Amino acid sequence: MAVEIVYETHATTTDNEAGIATGWLPGRLSELGHRQAHELGERRSGDGFAAVFTSDLHRAVQTARIAFPDGLPPLLQDIRLRECNYGDLNGSPLSVVAAQRARRIDEPFPGGQSYRQVVAATNAFLHDLATERDGSRILVIAHSANRWALEHLLTGTQLEDLLEAPPAWRPGWHFTLPADWPAPAR
Repeated sequence: MAVEIVYETHATTTDNEAGIATGWLPGRLSELGHRQAHELGERRSGDGFAAVFTSDLHRAVQTARIAFPDGLPPLLQDIRLRECNYGDLNGSPLSVVAAQRARRIDEPFPGGQSYRQVVAATNAFLHDLATERDGSRILVIAHSANRWALEHLLTGTQLEDLLEAPPAWRPGWHFTLPADWPAPAR
């Protein structure tokens, strides 16, 4: 059986509002973000998730804890769901990072990682998910780079296309993960 994945981006942060690309910095939810996290919990309360997986970065964890304050479904943090590490550009203006996206598909940000490395981490997460959660419905709360990785891996959309014209935000993306998802190449 397949795994049904519902993906949600973490709620709005103070960095988002200031036009900052947080990267691997923790970030914190803004007042709007707190409202969005509550709305996420209300919107997804009856969706029957077996678990909620989040990035281990503070803004994603904070979103999940506000949305599901009683810890049900179980909240599980996974480092492989982190945003792209912009390295020296973590905390830089979003416009600076966005201008470099296309050339950072395979070439890492200085002191950081490439988008292809985010895809590899997401792929490893998906393999474990297919192995351990067969037939489950799960929620993933993470970052833009993870959504692009999921789109690339599970729908075949070219990574270059996703980074050149990122899809607009919406409340939730749905993906189906085949139970026979292959192990990542070593």
